[in-house]
Amino acid sequence: MAEDSRCMLCPRQCGARRSVSRGVCGCLDELKVARAALHMWEEPCISGEKGSGAIFFSGCPLHCIFCQNRAISDGLAGKVITIERLTEICLSLQEQGAANINLVTAGQYARQIVTAIRAAKAQGLTIPVICNSGGYETVETVMLLSEVVDAWLPDLKYLHAETAKRYSNAPDYPLTAKRAIDCMVEHAGPLSFDAAGYIKSGVIVRHLVLPGHAEEAMEIVDYLHKTYGERIYISIMNQYTPPKEALPYKELNRKLTRYEYDKVVRHAIDLGIEQAYVQERGTVGESFIPAFDCEGV
Repeated sequence: MAEDSRCMLCPRQCGARRSVSRGVCGCLDELKVARAALHMWEEPCISGEKGSGAIFFSGCPLHCIFCQNRAISDGLAGKVITIERLTEICLSLQEQGAANINLVTAGQYARQIVTAIRAAKAQGLTIPVICNSGGYETVETVMLLSEVVDAWLPDLKYLHAETAKRYSNAPDYPLTAKRAIDCMVEHAGPLSFDAAGYIKSGVIVRHLVLPGHAEEAMEIVDYLHKTYGERIYISIMNQYTPPKEALPYKELNRKLTRYEYDKVVRHAIDLGIEQAYVQERGTVGESFIPAFDCEGV
């Protein structure tokens, strides 16, 4: 990014000159990564038995108050690396047997990432590249990343502007995420898997069911099924982890109940949805949040 340019990569459109000051995402105009290692806790078609080559980038434009990766979402944690080092990391993860390269919260570094992945592919990277996103992306950034991304793993966190405002200060989230996911589906094409069942291309949309929001979760399932049918997979998640410090909204200071989650899953079954992932009990807890200790960076 040129020194005098203003960053407009994310929907916040903060216009920061990231060469000298941090954007809303918390990032300067330099790559910062908090972890790059085999990750076993994604959907079966992503992690499987091999593990996903997950690269966790520092910073995030959304700043959900319940963020499970809050240790890095402010952009301060992690290690600054070069584009060349990111290329090396991708190739190293492939050598370790990763099923794919999993770019976690990468939009704020889109330009550097495209350069790094292109170089990695020129040097022998053959495994799929997945973009793991909160769903809060501009269409322009999705199109830029689509030059090197094979599959997408976006969230659809909210369908109501009021909920998005309350928990992420982003009332534009529902419309913005819908547009971004439309673009992802258009560019990624139909879902495809290799002989071992690992994803090669396509879109899996995640929704983390929040305590007290089973009704909105069912509306999200309705929307995704009506809009995309069998063109996507839906991942219905129950792993909401209450933060250690109490939040101002009491409904988020407790775990999701089994009744709430089962209600959403039953709704998906009643709709006839077959292309979906659900989670078993026991997925709540710090053990499912990796250590952001710069491993592999």
